[in-house]
Amino acid sequence: MAAPSPQRTRRRLTCVTAVYGLLSLTACGGVSLTGDGSSTFTTMGYGLGDALAGARMDEARKALGIEIQVNEGSFDEQQFLSSVAADDPPDVVTMDRAKIGGYASRGALLPLDACVKKEGIDLGEYRDTALAEATFDGKLYGLPNSYDSRIMLINGSLLRKHGLTPEDFDTADWGKLERITRKLVKFDGDKLSRIGFDPKIPEFFPMWVEANGGSLISEDGRTATVNSSEAVEALAYTSHLLRIQGGWGKVKALRDSFDMFGSKNQFTREQLGGFPMEDWYVNVLAQNSPETDLVTAPFKDRRGNPVNWTTGYSFTIPKGTEYADEACAFIKTMTSARTWEIGARAKQEEAKEAGGPYVGDFTGNAVADRTIEKRIWKPSGNEPFDRATRLLFDVQADGFSVPANAAGSEFTSAWQKAVNRVLSGQQSPKEALDQAQKQAQSVLDIANQGKR
Repeated sequence: MAAPSPQRTRRRLTCVTAVYGLLSLTACGGVSLTGDGSSTFTTMGYGLGDALAGARMDEARKALGIEIQVNEGSFDEQQFLSSVAADDPPDVVTMDRAKIGGYASRGALLPLDACVKKEGIDLGEYRDTALAEATFDGKLYGLPNSYDSRIMLINGSLLRKHGLTPEDFDTADWGKLERITRKLVKFDGDKLSRIGFDPKIPEFFPMWVEANGGSLISEDGRTATVNSSEAVEALAYTSHLLRIQGGWGKVKALRDSFDMFGSKNQFTREQLGGFPMEDWYVNVLAQNSPETDLVTAPFKDRRGNPVNWTTGYSFTIPKGTEYADEACAFIKTMTSARTWEIGARAKQEEAKEAGGPYVGDFTGNAVADRTIEKRIWKPSGNEPFDRATRLLFDVQADGFSVPANAAGSEFTSAWQKAVNRVLSGQQSPKEALDQAQKQAQSVLDIANQGKR
């Protein structure tokens, strides 16, 4: 193994100074291996917020036998690109899979083909949608660190008070869903005090388009379809749901007031009838308000079939690391079924000590998911959360992801801004998506130049 360059030695000293000065380590890049006291392997974008994350990192440290500096905090795009340009990157980066295609197209990430072969990683263990979302131009660039499913979360106490059932929150029947929204919305004078149903746009717009039989981009990730008739209809409908509840300004103001991570959340205070949401929020409710009267159901397309938009984060290896082999071994260890099992058991114990139900973990590794489901998770007796966990295990197999593309976050920004223009009343759904189509195709064409 080559000795660290003078540049890396200077960086290492800077990082050590930051440690002793109790400054943030977020700006420290790459690696140096400390078996001989010379260096530290560094990460970006991975947090140690719970027992699951900590136990998995302990396994990585044992497997690699080196010092691993976890630079906690969210992924910083500008910092990452600057570190790659300076040939001084962190050694493993955890990033949103929706961004991977964009960074891969710029040459900022290393493909994992050689890594998979060298370490004997069985890609058949991983969820297809997680791999597809991290695959660009036929090459894999990331292995999943998370796997987020989306289901319907509904306020059970409001259902009973209004003589409703979970089936009334049926996203397959848009007319019925509008009637339920009107029934549950509540105003105190001119002030919105309860959202009947929140479609969660702009964030969840791709799922509504999928449910309406469309998509935002072609399967090969090169052609935008942002202004398809299915997308225009989905935006017209979901924005209408917000208008009948006072409009985007009032809905957003109430949303922003929610105690999302506390015991006085929007369910316990009856500020929300229901909404689609990622699986991690079930865990938040279980730990912070286990008495929540939670009802869950699958999100459905207009034919009545479950639709699950799966997203999440993946481990990637930046271009420029001197320790790609160690980074590969790190990724293999962190995403292995064995490591996930160890982490899940630690999180189960943590939940038990906190007095809340353990609601499972969903990993992107199908072997790990089966182990967690069959050997670790057990019904807690808290029926609402037990049913929610059961549903989350069930929906994982039938997911879709937005295809990877060379424009990455720029493509996402084009459709998100279009939705926001509609919500703010600046444009009609067709006008906004027609504009977004031109912008999205332009950034795709520019990013794809020379790649055909």
